[in-house]
Amino acid sequence: MTLTLPPKVTDRAFARLAEINASCAQPQALRVAVEGGGCSGFQYDIKLDHAAPDDLVLEKNGQKVLVDAVSLPFLANAVIDFSDELIGAKFTIENPNATSSCGCGISFSL
Repeated sequence: MTLTLPPKVTDRAFARLAEINASCAQPQALRVAVEGGGCSGFQYDIKLDHAAPDDLVLEKNGQKVLVDAVSLPFLANAVIDFSDELIGAKFTIENPNATSSCGCGISFSL
């Protein structure tokens, strides 16, 4: 029997979320969801949102990352991070459940 762990959020991702919320009158959480579609079958939906009753809430230093109950199995053991590179800055997901991904990094298959 393998243990399914919730996703982990890096300090860098929490820090970037804190920067975003510092300029907002109403701070929000970062929602990470998995939806059908995209080049490879599934795609990530990452946006600012408010918590729903069935969300898993990952919290650090007052910042929250939300994962809904339907998306949680697809994100088991994943790492949610923030990348700031020459080609752009974005939240990223390192997902050990994905067997392949699209070049854009947003779409994946299982």
